[in-house]
Amino acid sequence: MALKRLESRWRSYRHRFVPWLVLNLGKNERTLRQVTGRSEDKLVPDEEVSRSLLKLFGALLRTDTAEPAVAALSVSPQAAHDAMFQSMGFSIDRRPSTLPLAGTGVFVTRGFVPKGATVAMYPGTVYQAYEPIFFQSIRNPFVFRCIDGVLIDGHDKGISKVVYKSCSGRDRLGPFLLSDTSWLTASPKNPLAVGQYVNNCSNKQPANVCYQEYDLPDQFPLELRQFLPNVSYSHDTLRPVRCVVLVSLRDIKPGEELLSNYYTIVH
Repeated sequence: MALKRLESRWRSYRHRFVPWLVLNLGKNERTLRQVTGRSEDKLVPDEEVSRSLLKLFGALLRTDTAEPAVAALSVSPQAAHDAMFQSMGFSIDRRPSTLPLAGTGVFVTRGFVPKGATVAMYPGTVYQAYEPIFFQSIRNPFVFRCIDGVLIDGHDKGISKVVYKSCSGRDRLGPFLLSDTSWLTASPKNPLAVGQYVNNCSNKQPANVCYQEYDLPDQFPLELRQFLPNVSYSHDTLRPVRCVVLVSLRDIKPGEELLSNYYTIVH
């Protein structure tokens, strides 16, 4: 039993263990995708990502008549998924993965996802390359590394959860919340905030989504930031909040599991 638990944890963690990745790159050439940090090389322009988020967050805000600063607290899970379906034409949710020993996965539950759509967000605390994350990273398979070394800790338990809630509580502007903590629960108010549970593809099941970095623009409406599932570890107002979204590589039908590629090569 102990060996099976150890094997399960290793299967979950190995795709983020750099030496293992280097040794196994050749086995997944068919699913590799080359990307760069330049905006013209992104699959979807940042402006299009912003439009998608504004559309969904605005729909979430309209689901309740409470004050803008607290509206997010009263959005029910069903209302959130309905708002997503009505504003984006599809909805997603967490379910047991179809992949062996993969645990939880993310599926399209309703509607149709067109190619190039913003399908999910990778939630978590955002660390600059020079900031401490050693203790948070122990036994943590949800640390995402961006092209420039920025890290996003998408773990919703343990010290990672404590750090995120602390940073989120710190960052307020008057009555306005600047980030969302509900992704740490089983019922996130922002239904996009489940990207850390998107599983790695295989040779038999290629990726249908890919990761794309996105810096939140300064002009993003203040009242909508309460749905943002990311917060900076440091209180540095000169840097935009780094987000990572998952974008569809092809049309995705209802019932399909979202699969990314942990083997993405960055040039």
